[in-house]
Amino acid sequence: MKATDTPDDPYGILVVDKEKGMTSHDVVHCVRRRFNIRKAGHAGTLDPNASGVLVLLLGKATRLSSRFLNQDKEYTAVMKLGEKTDSGDCDGNMVRKREVRVSGNAVEDAVSRFVGEIEQVPPMFSAKRVNGRRLYKLARKGVKIDRQPKKVLIKEITVEDISLPFVTITVVCGKGTYIRQLAEDIGEALGCGAHLTELRRVRSGDFGIKEAVSLSGLFKMDREALSALAKDP
Repeated sequence: MKATDTPDDPYGILVVDKEKGMTSHDVVHCVRRRFNIRKAGHAGTLDPNASGVLVLLLGKATRLSSRFLNQDKEYTAVMKLGEKTDSGDCDGNMVRKREVRVSGNAVEDAVSRFVGEIEQVPPMFSAKRVNGRRLYKLARKGVKIDRQPKKVLIKEITVEDISLPFVTITVVCGKGTYIRQLAEDIGEALGCGAHLTELRRVRSGDFGIKEAVSLSGLFKMDREALSALAKDP
């Protein structure tokens, strides 16, 4: 029998395949409301227009969030070269368009420059707080402020497909990495700009997409089935 806060309170780790269009908070809220769970949180935000692995912590497992936040993440991302948007993804407004004249070798070379410890400037459309304010809230009001670059670790980038103007990559990275910003920076390195059109997290720490359950799948379960599905930390 799993440990519980109370006999009725599920406890453990739940790996969810988040759908596009939902915030990470939306997923937590839906699970809490559907199963009447008092304590629940997530271990690493996933952008609203991204899909994939979102690790939820139920009950007393919420105290372990820092352990999971520091783990590596793996993403599959699709970039569109030649177009730069104000948000760094396809939800934003286009601010620059250029002709794409690059070879496959040039793409491979540009991508390879971003492996290792690099500096990133957090994008305005992000949940990062600066002086107590969420950047995306300022960005939605048309406010842009200076952000200090931060060091992040890109462990591996693999170019999976080049079908210009689209380039598909797989990225293994440390905490705090912004894949949208990485796509923009690769585009600048190629001289044509780029934005992210698709983003899917396929792994968060030890938890992979194959073990993730969809929200629709979760909502077919009762509390007992949810408790059985939750993994011990």
